[in-house]
Amino acid sequence: MIVNASGCLDALAAPEVARELDAFVTKTITPLPRAGNPPVRIAETEHGMLNSIGLQGPGLDTFLADHLPRLAGLGLPIWVSVGGFSAGDFAQSCARLDEREEVTTVELNLSCPNVDDAVETAIELVAAARAVTSKPLFAKLSPATWDIAELARAVQAAGADGLTLVNTIRGLALDERTLRPRLGPAIGGYSGPALKPVALAAVWSCFRATRMPIVGMGGITCGRDALEFLAAGATVVGLGTVLFADPPAPSRIRAELNDELERLLLPDVASVVGIAHEEELSGETTLDRELRMFA
Repeated sequence: MIVNASGCLDALAAPEVARELDAFVTKTITPLPRAGNPPVRIAETEHGMLNSIGLQGPGLDTFLADHLPRLAGLGLPIWVSVGGFSAGDFAQSCARLDEREEVTTVELNLSCPNVDDAVETAIELVAAARAVTSKPLFAKLSPATWDIAELARAVQAAGADGLTLVNTIRGLALDERTLRPRLGPAIGGYSGPALKPVALAAVWSCFRATRMPIVGMGGITCGRDALEFLAAGATVVGLGTVLFADPPAPSRIRAELNDELERLLLPDVASVVGIAHEEELSGETTLDRELRMFA
């Protein structure tokens, strides 16, 4: 299953790209409209991209009245990304989304600037959302925490049904001539190929800790990348930065993933999920598996 990362695709402007996905994830919606951060908001780097959009959005009322009905017309499952600045914000949005049949899943965009209380804050936000909705809840976590597996266990206990791993990490780019920050707010979220090892480690650790369904994302640009996220424990892969440079990437990556499965003599995607943990799960050694595959 392939989805987009929240905020990385405008499905209404590019419906032909969106329809190549298995589900569409909206940009993060907050209860009130937000203008977002001042420009410059995006800066390309050698191995990725920095962004500082600032949760710009129309607010919940406009989203429900105008955007959601048009997105439903795409014929795709709709995952709505929810954000805010308090447990009340998350509860308000989730309660209203719970009434909308167009919404299949809610993704909680959890952002904890103070790492020391990240676990306690995440528990509070997930619990507030869980109390008002029966829809599946996926908690989107940042890798900028000392133990993301602990955080995953905490949100699981608070009522999350799955995880989205990972959000961006903080980064800075300086102008070549002025040596001043290239982004308007200076520091932004870093994404792209260089994030892949960090994201893979998060998926690996959280799968081992929780066995929850995981949307794995972070630097995926080809079918081999997608395969590795599945092997680490993801059940769904998310495409982010690659969509800016290569909008048709979903269909290409799907074809490349199928080629990888065929090359490795693996029957289907389901057979790959968690295979990197196979010795722990089954007691079978890597050598045993290789002998079985090529017997």
